[in-house]
Order: sequence, then C-alpha cells, then structure tokens
Amino acid sequence: MTEAFVFDPFAADFTADPYPHYARLRVESPAHEHPLGFWLVSRYADVLALQRSTTQSVDERHLTRLPAWKSDSARLGKANRIMGGLSMLDQDPPDHTRLRRLVAKAFTPRSVDALQLRVAAHVADALDRIAAAGQADIVAELAFPLPFTIISELLGIPVLESARLRELTAVLVLALEPLADPALQTRIRAADAELRAMVADLVCWKRDNPGDDVLTALITAEHEGDVLGEDELVAQVMLLYIAGHETTVNHLAAGILALLQHPAQARRLREDPELSANAVEELLRYDTPVHLMRRVTVTPVRVCDTEIPAGAWVVACLAAANRDPEFWGADADLLRLDRPEAPRGVTFGAGIHHCLGAALVRMQARIVFPLFVSRFPSAEVDEVRWNGRINVRGPALLSVTV
Repeated sequence: MTEAFVFDPFAADFTADPYPHYARLRVESPAHEHPLGFWLVSRYADVLALQRSTTQSVDERHLTRLPAWKSDSARLGKANRIMGGLSMLDQDPPDHTRLRRLVAKAFTPRSVDALQLRVAAHVADALDRIAAAGQADIVAELAFPLPFTIISELLGIPVLESARLRELTAVLVLALEPLADPALQTRIRAADAELRAMVADLVCWKRDNPGDDVLTALITAEHEGDVLGEDELVAQVMLLYIAGHETTVNHLAAGILALLQHPAQARRLREDPELSANAVEELLRYDTPVHLMRRVTVTPVRVCDTEIPAGAWVVACLAAANRDPEFWGADADLLRLDRPEAPRGVTFGAGIHHCLGAALVRMQARIVFPLFVSRFPSAEVDEVRWNGRINVRGPALLSVTV
C-alpha cells in the first residue's frame, strides 16, 4: 500500500528549494489535512478564493481545534499574542474595517511616492559602495538597509532607535514560523513586550515632536469622530514597521539572485527599463517573499472533493499558488519578466486583507532591479545562504562579485 503523502516543510532540502514540495502538494493533496491539526490549500484558484472570501476569519477564537502549528498563541489567548492581537492582520470586520480606514489615511500613495528620490539616492550610494569593493553581500549592503531605512523615515522613527528595533523585529518575525520551540516562544513574547514599550514611548515623543511622517498622521488620523486607541495605535505602528522591511528584504535579495541566475532575463530588463513594473510582479511571483497565509474557517470550505470543516486553521500556500501550472501554464517554474499574467499573483493577498504596503515594496523594487542589472551587467553569484525560515523566506547572505 502506498504511504499517504504528508507535507513536510522541515525536510532537509526544503529551505534551499521548497518549490518541488509545493508542486507535489498541489498534485497529491490540494486540500491537505496535516497530522499537526491544520489544513493546507495550494492551488491558485483555491488560494485566491480564500483570500477574497468575506465569510472566513483571521480570529483564532473561531478555532474548534488548536493546531500544533500555532498552539502556543492559541492557548495563551488574544491578550498574550503578538501586538496584543490588535493589529489589522488579527482583526475581522467591523474592527478591521475601522482600523484599516484610519491607517490608510496616513499610509497614502502620496506619502509613498514622495520617497522615490530618497530611495534612488540610497540605491545609488549602495551600488557605489558595492562597485568600489568589487564583491559584496547584497543583503547586508542593499537589500536590508534600504527598506529598513525607508520605513524608518516614512514612519518618522529617530535613527538612534534603529539598532535595537532591528534586533527586536528580527525576533518577532519568527512568530510567523511554524512550531517555534518553547524557549523561542518566550523570546518572541519578550521581544514583543519590549517593542510595544518602545513604540509607546515613540508615540509619546512624537506627540510633542510632530512631523510630516506616517506616525504623526496615525496619531492625528480620524474618521467620523473615530481615532485609534493607544494600544491599537502601537499595534498598527509595529505592524507597519515589521512588514515594511522584512518582506522587502526577501524580495530584493531573492529578486537580484533570480536575475543573476537568469542572465537572459536580466539582459531584457537592462535593454528595456520600461519592463521594470512587470518584472517586479514576475519576480514577486517567481520567488514569493512570504510563503504562507492563514485563515480560520467560520463556514465549511470545499476544495476539490474535500470539505474543510468550520473552525479549522487553514494555511494558504502563496508560493505554491504562484507556481501553479493550471493557472500560469506549463512554464510556471520559469522566470519570464514579460509574463502578461504576472500582476495576477497572490503575493500581496486580495480582498479586505490586501497588503496596505504593497505599493512601497513595488516602488523600491522598480528602482533597485533596473539600476542593479544596468550597473553590474557581468555580476556573478559567489554564495547564497538562505535564512532558514519556512514562511518569511529569503537569502540571509548573497555574496556577489561585480
């Protein structure tokens, strides 16, 4: 008898290349009930439907079974979750609607567009340093410092706070990984408490030192008499800060790696800078910076011939959906910067939880990728070391000779 397939993100070869595992998951078990007490969906149509659903939830209180995947946060209750469970990512309507409306008043396209010249200047400086050295770690020199600096400037966070904030967010993002051991869970909760206190102090400082920045705008944001409560404000700032750089780091580093591994595609971008917007979408699809998204079913969900019951923890595999040949075609595993369907990737979600910071990620990438391939047409990869994460996955080191 053939042994039943069980998806294993802890397999030895998963970190370096998870996509063969996702391919098998799509084919053999598109509605996969995992022994650890959760479900996975991996086909494009099913993931998109889950993202767009207005009936499913992000609130763990709807769970009827605590999945081992996230049992710690579920067992401890909402008040002990990261950001107190108050960020937009953890809220259903009407609370989500209210929070997103208020945050959107501060996080506007205008505030993002105003940063383009600053981004270009930061990129030019980084490329100058890389050129002078002849060899560099792209993560350390460009992919990390650029989005970290830009989100700090956008929020209006003083530079003197950055080093410790960076350390804390690196720990907090591990809360998005499956099966953190008890010692790590304790570290995550400690980092969360410290960062909450730091952000609360920053909010107090900003009230006395307002500026033309998102944090000031969040403090003053109002809609029909509604404003953010103090704990809600701290949670949204934490969310914007963490999401504003961690995912972008992965995208910039993995995107540059993909271009260096596909010199013909890099040449196309070098020869046709107008291709940059679609190239960003294709690179987001090809190696997705956040691989997994979760929902809690409020009503049963039918996937293929399987019914996922209400009260279930469902993990949508974004990276698997972004390589699904049933939607993308037989060349789904190939990088093609002119792919016309590229903007239809599921990377940033859909529906009410569509990523509010997607424009910021795209703007930085549209500047970085064309400038990099134009400046370094003969660059070669020396070494790649992945960060070891299953969800927020990307290179931890990308050593390149230019």
